[in-house]
Amino acid sequence: MVWELAALAIFGWTTVELFELGGFRVLALGLGLAVLWVVGCWRIARMGVYVSEYGVRVRGLVRSRTIAWRQVEHVRLHQAAHRIGRLEIPSGTTVLIERADGGDVPTSLWAQGVDFHNQPGVFRAVYHDLRERHAAALRLSPA
Repeated sequence: MVWELAALAIFGWTTVELFELGGFRVLALGLGLAVLWVVGCWRIARMGVYVSEYGVRVRGLVRSRTIAWRQVEHVRLHQAAHRIGRLEIPSGTTVLIERADGGDVPTSLWAQGVDFHNQPGVFRAVYHDLRERHAAALRLSPA
């Protein structure tokens, strides 16, 4: 968090210098950046995959989605990659939720992420638990 705050301070300082801001504008910029930082930190802290008997909620940095279990077709592992033109950079294994309507919902569950990096068994356990909860919800739901 310290590096984020330092980066915002540098960004604020360069903005003040670049646009020759003074007085109220500096205060407004500082308050705006502080609010942005607090909201961003709160959203990051709440990111994740939340499960209930109704379905699954995927909270991201900007958007949250709730999907009923009956709308989930599969929960599967996905080999993510970032593409830059023709260059493809593998990113590792993530959990992907496939919806019954054919759409995909990416999750923040990433095998190399901060939660699972040195604990591959925990990543597999979370993945299997998510699949089991999906299967159990489908068994219990009326057809």
